[in-house]
Amino acid sequence: MKQFTVHKGLVAPMDRENVDTDAIIPKQFLKSIRKTGFGENLFDEWRFTDPGWVGKPVSQRKPNPDFVLNQPRYQGASILIARKNFGCGSSREHAPWALDQYGFRAIIAPSYADIFFNNCFKNGLLPIVLSEAQVSRLFDEVHAFPGYELTIDLERQVIVAPQGPEIAFDVQPFRKFCLLNGFDDIGLTLRHKDEIKAFEAQRLATKPWLAHTLQ
Repeated sequence: MKQFTVHKGLVAPMDRENVDTDAIIPKQFLKSIRKTGFGENLFDEWRFTDPGWVGKPVSQRKPNPDFVLNQPRYQGASILIARKNFGCGSSREHAPWALDQYGFRAIIAPSYADIFFNNCFKNGLLPIVLSEAQVSRLFDEVHAFPGYELTIDLERQVIVAPQGPEIAFDVQPFRKFCLLNGFDDIGLTLRHKDEIKAFEAQRLATKPWLAHTLQ
């Protein structure tokens, strides 16, 4: 998993409440568990005016010019701001995969669906919770200033805007530790691989019949 320490990036505004996971990555693209190739179909039904399916090249699609991520000023955005209850709906882990693979490193919203919120941390994506007033101010600034960027410092737990004071945010210490070090669940386990090997060796030495498998 990619580490998250300090990130500076262009901000894109998703001015919608209750953005569900089927909108983030529609169900027809959930046929793979390889954790790759989902970014091009992020917000597929909003980004394109024609139906999409697995294997249909994006180059042959018809972009929706009114959708925010298709607007030139937001090309290359890596921070997404949204309204409350982002990531609601089904628990598909493909949603944070798609956001990450599209290029987003962080999301800022007043609230998230619980499972989506947890899945973000497990996949190197930082979901930040701010008040509705703070998020509304960010929307105003993004709309007012083309090329608007934010710097997110996870170690210090602050968002640095071009103007105004720093914005503090909360993050659970364990989740912060994992993101700073790039540890997903497998990475956390592999930190103890030597102890695991030693335990397995000792167990087999005292219970050698466990090494045999049924034919």
